[in-house]
Amino acid sequence: MRTVRINRTALTRNALAALSGLLAGFAALTVAELVSAAVRPEAGPVTAVGGAAIDRTPVQVKDWAIRTFGENDKIVLQLGIVVTLALFAVAVGLLALRHRRTGSAAVLVFGAVGTAAAVSRPDSTGLADGLPSLVGAVAGALLLYVLAGRLTATATADAPEAETGWDRRGFLVAATAAAAASTAAGAVGRAWNGRGARDAVASRNAVRLPAPASPAAPIPAGARLRVRGISPFTTPNKDFYRVDTALVIPKVDAGSWRLRIHGEGVHRDLEFTYQDLLDRPLIEREITLCCVSNEVGGPYIGHARWIGVRLADLLTEAGVKPPSRGGKADQIVARSVDGMTLGTPVEDVMDGRDAMLALGMNGEPLPFVHGFPVRMLVPGLYGYVSACKWIEEIELTTFDAYDAYWVKRSWAREAPIKTQSRIDTPKPFARPGAGTVMVAGVAWAQHRGIEKVEIRVDDGPWRPAVLAEQDTVDTWRQWSYPWKATPGSHTLTVRATDGTGETQTEKRTKTVPDGADGWHSVVVTVD
Repeated sequence: MRTVRINRTALTRNALAALSGLLAGFAALTVAELVSAAVRPEAGPVTAVGGAAIDRTPVQVKDWAIRTFGENDKIVLQLGIVVTLALFAVAVGLLALRHRRTGSAAVLVFGAVGTAAAVSRPDSTGLADGLPSLVGAVAGALLLYVLAGRLTATATADAPEAETGWDRRGFLVAATAAAAASTAAGAVGRAWNGRGARDAVASRNAVRLPAPASPAAPIPAGARLRVRGISPFTTPNKDFYRVDTALVIPKVDAGSWRLRIHGEGVHRDLEFTYQDLLDRPLIEREITLCCVSNEVGGPYIGHARWIGVRLADLLTEAGVKPPSRGGKADQIVARSVDGMTLGTPVEDVMDGRDAMLALGMNGEPLPFVHGFPVRMLVPGLYGYVSACKWIEEIELTTFDAYDAYWVKRSWAREAPIKTQSRIDTPKPFARPGAGTVMVAGVAWAQHRGIEKVEIRVDDGPWRPAVLAEQDTVDTWRQWSYPWKATPGSHTLTVRATDGTGETQTEKRTKTVPDGADGWHSVVVTVD
């Protein structure tokens, strides 16, 4: 009986030791969140470690995560970090039961990792960013030391080998108090961190976009096909794709936001407030955006009506000239508030296309997730070299002098969007009935336009699809094809030809380094 009692006591103490580790980890995170409110929310350990993990993840793994988890990739990463921390916390709790000081000191490893991640982030403001992780780790280590002390066994004269002398009541009181205090610290930290976000939301709600000096032409009635299952010509804001590295969406107060333009070939540095941009003549344009991570037939493309300031005008005011006219700089480095850098060819921005600093999207101020207060857009270029969200700085430099974030990670310096097409309906593995089946989808080649779309059934000849009316060369184009479907399994394939006469290549390539190539196909079974 005594052996059974000893084993049960040991199991109980081990379970409570694991709980001690979890409580210490929880305290470390909540105290860190509280301290981050005094520093800045982005310095919190989960955000900092997650951002550092994204920065150091091989590009092939990032591409896999986007393909596998889509826009939920960041949630999966954060959950992975929390699970890893929880397992680490359990391990140090069990270690502290046997080696109290060593286990408690091990919590400081958490602080070291978080501190290193925070101060090494591209948007780091200095050593102060390491304080949340450091202070949180110290709090967690002290708590684990106290809780482990309550679990320390004391042998008795009657049972020299039994582990019966630990302070059960003292442990429960200390653990309960620690859980309550940690919860309160986390609540206060979240409330304080939320103040800046509330100010940003209020600033966005106060924005009234003025009428553009150069409005977009009405979308031709024939640009929208009435085919069930086809992508709408204009993508609603809530459905517009999102691909970026921000674990926490920046909430920037438009009232305090500033944009600086400086660098090579700039005769005088310029700085603009949000109101400065609103007061300038605005342009409104229909532009389709596409992510370089979009696989053949993928979803990371969308179309919207954008309103903003022509970027070439701002550069001209700063004295910038494109290289073709003797300008010193051939690259624009756009910097975001979260430290992201994107490199864009100066020549493309100043060649007459509607490159802009966008303020609005589909008739409303930019949503936070899409870059409020200001983002950059350059028609015809993939987003990673042109579509900087939450932009706050533009530096003129050269491609030889500086590699932007994605270029350092094996992506191409320059990335014009490739000619692509996609079958939206029928979906892969659909089972339509025999007879006329409407095959439809979209094709795009921004800044070149779409001249022709063709469909092939199995290994048959290519047949011309019916093209919707083209809005502009910077927008995608819908198409349809009435297929006389016969029973059996069939492969439908699409290809497009752009406005320069170039037809999509059949050869499939991966997204790295400058976007995917290849024809999109779907297999269906006709009943």
